[in-house]
Amino acid sequence: MPRKSTRLTFSVLATGAGVFAMLQSLIAPALPTVQHALHTSQSTATWVMTAYLLSASVFTPILGRVGDLIGKKRTLVAVLLVVLLGCLLAALAPNIGVLIVARVVQGVGGALFPLSFGIIRDEFAPSRVPGSISNLSAVIAAGGGVGIVAAGPIVSALDYRWLFWIPVGVVAATVLIALRYVPESANRAEGGVSWLGAGLLSAWLVALLLPLSQAAKWGWGSGKAIGLFVAAAVLFAVWLLAEARSRTPLIDLRVMRLPAVWTTNVAALLFGAGMYALWSFLPGFVQTPGSAGYGFGASVTASGLLMLPMLVAMFVSGILSGRLEPVIGAKPLLTTGAALGALALGFLALWHAAQWQVAVVSGLFGLGIGLAFASMANLIVGSVPADQTGAATGMNANIRTIGGSIGAALTGVLVTGRLQASGLPYESGYTHGFALLAVLCLAAALAALLVPTARSGRLTGTARAGDAPAPAEPQAVASAGRG
Repeated sequence: MPRKSTRLTFSVLATGAGVFAMLQSLIAPALPTVQHALHTSQSTATWVMTAYLLSASVFTPILGRVGDLIGKKRTLVAVLLVVLLGCLLAALAPNIGVLIVARVVQGVGGALFPLSFGIIRDEFAPSRVPGSISNLSAVIAAGGGVGIVAAGPIVSALDYRWLFWIPVGVVAATVLIALRYVPESANRAEGGVSWLGAGLLSAWLVALLLPLSQAAKWGWGSGKAIGLFVAAAVLFAVWLLAEARSRTPLIDLRVMRLPAVWTTNVAALLFGAGMYALWSFLPGFVQTPGSAGYGFGASVTASGLLMLPMLVAMFVSGILSGRLEPVIGAKPLLTTGAALGALALGFLALWHAAQWQVAVVSGLFGLGIGLAFASMANLIVGSVPADQTGAATGMNANIRTIGGSIGAALTGVLVTGRLQASGLPYESGYTHGFALLAVLCLAAALAALLVPTARSGRLTGTARAGDAPAPAEPQAVASAGRG
């Protein structure tokens, strides 16, 4: 097999990114099992999710930038080794404290997304870049769905620790193949890492995401929540100032102001709010016993199977997006994907009396996810200079995560704000929550309409490493800086 087989390179990238996406959601359905097995409280067990979220948010853009500077393959292999260590530590964790530390280590794997997109842009033929990015996005989206579907059967047949032992084997094999077959790109950014920018970025992300994930327990009006939100706003302003003045910023704000980039990021924020919140609350809805007046009393495994249509649909539509993007462009696909998400959530708010209805809605939403994920990545990659690919796609992933935290927090307020005597939420809490998420996805579709239309129906800026940059690219960035 040739040393630089793009098929094998893609397989390595898809495996690594897919495993990380799966790790995001794999543990969520098993949290009650983890809580019981490690003899801890529910509030402590939720830190297994929170620690992972915070870690991924911090490391995704930082290591994306490091890859732009020192080499994407080198950084990719290092990140895979860290994920391997995190999975091994989690599988062996004797208590909840070690498991939480292991999840922090696993969160470093968030950098696999921007690094993979950057390697595709650098090493694949320009004509194959949009389709390959769409296919990788489909794998990433499907990976999150696989986690939800597979968690129940794995825990039932084996043990929750196998949720980490299985990735240990997969990631170890991926590291060995990556070392031999993934090429190292000669395309490098100039300068170094702005550690001040990295520190400030980490600080405001943690200050924002921590209260969003914990406010349900702390209370939205608590001193901790309000104090952290204020700190996030101040730190964000200081970060913007520091990045604007830096000669080698971590995130080039001129690039972030490009019309195709900021409009795509706004759509990502809003669509992420709908998608991640649905993943968080739909399993709880179908697991609610019928005595509450709704729900189906489904087991963890059965509730995962109701998400299976979403998993299949998002993978198929993501692959299809790669075929359609060169013909109709990424903007219409993003708009359509967000609109399908809004339609599915609107139906769900009104139409959830039978399990088949939930399965149909799940499939419809999956179609939207596949189209939206693939088109977002293509819009970002095709709009930024090659040496900014890692940082820009890392920030886009982060913005989706921030949107997901906001969507989950808002939905949580509606679902748990008023409880029955049994302690279960009222049906109206879920219907209002699903309706809110439908509005957010509709807003994402409207934001997608603001994305500039690519010339000639194709994204620009997908030149291979070593090719001369398109003349308009530096001019566009400079113009953004003057604006």
